[in-house]
Amino acid sequence: MISENSYFNNNVKSLGYTTAEGKSTLGVMEPGEYEFSTSLHETMTVIEGEMTVKLPNSNEWATYKAGEAYEIDANKSFLVKVGTQTSYLCQYQ
Repeated sequence: MISENSYFNNNVKSLGYTTAEGKSTLGVMEPGEYEFSTSLHETMTVIEGEMTVKLPNSNEWATYKAGEAYEIDANKSFLVKVGTQTSYLCQYQ
């Protein structure tokens, strides 16, 4: 079953699905700044566009472009800035 998710006044939308490898979401973010929280370990891969991210326990912002990925442990919060519509794949473990 495909699930539909909407966050931040419809500025972030995703479709969730489950395969033999586990749960994933494909989504799009409108330009803006967002704070996300995790309940599971996440691997976030930028598909198109770019994300500037401040990961937990870091004072530095890092920019990830199409094809690049970053990981966040479970039960953490992180900040994301996007300047243009950006698509992503988030895989949960």
